[in-house]
Amino acid sequence: MNEQSWIPAQWPAPANVIAGITTRVGGESQGNYAGFNLAMHVGDDPSRVEKNRQQLKDFLQLPSEPRWLEQVHGHTVSTDDHPVHQADASITNIPGQICVVMTADCLPVLITNKQGTQVAAIHAGWRGLEQQTILRCIENMQAEPDSLLVWLGPAIGPTAFEVGAEVREQFLQQSPAFIACFINSVNQGKWMMDMYSIARLQLAVAGVEQIYGGQFCTYTDTERFYSYRREGQTGRMASLIWLTK
Repeated sequence: MNEQSWIPAQWPAPANVIAGITTRVGGESQGNYAGFNLAMHVGDDPSRVEKNRQQLKDFLQLPSEPRWLEQVHGHTVSTDDHPVHQADASITNIPGQICVVMTADCLPVLITNKQGTQVAAIHAGWRGLEQQTILRCIENMQAEPDSLLVWLGPAIGPTAFEVGAEVREQFLQQSPAFIACFINSVNQGKWMMDMYSIARLQLAVAGVEQIYGGQFCTYTDTERFYSYRREGQTGRMASLIWLTK
């Protein structure tokens, strides 16, 4: 792991909040997973993944083992009071406890409050957005929405994410405001979906005002990011956030 293996979150978070996402640069993984794969569940050599995770701990000087989740594209939130392994979001107010989600096109969302006393990480692909996982996570946080800072990490961008009409319809049934988040694809009956815009709309409805990030595309940036839509069998990046004190 090196400096190109890590993208710090670009946001005005308190100094005791450390947050960012790994890239595929560096690491020990080979073949379809070439680079810095941190996922054990994708078919990569477990020993190589362990070496990558150890490099992650050493490079970032992690205070503890990250709280790795078994992500299922659902809306369950793991908290300090009710920690669960099978979840798509986690929250902590314990310094040194690391919240983490893994992605390769889905949208990683990192959250802190302005006081730097609580942080969260969310795995929000289109299913997570449809199930309003971001909103469920915010509801579980001990903070007013207008006191939160949100960073949208690298996800598949709106020019690369084609979905069927049924996906668009699910969102339009929730709110007509989402109509602006879909444009016609060149393929008949298909739509290009903007996950970043949907996340921003959901956050605005929740009362969150300070939203950052959202300028990446995992599909088109082949050098830095894994992309499931592009490669099928591939690795995963990790988005991490924790409190130092």
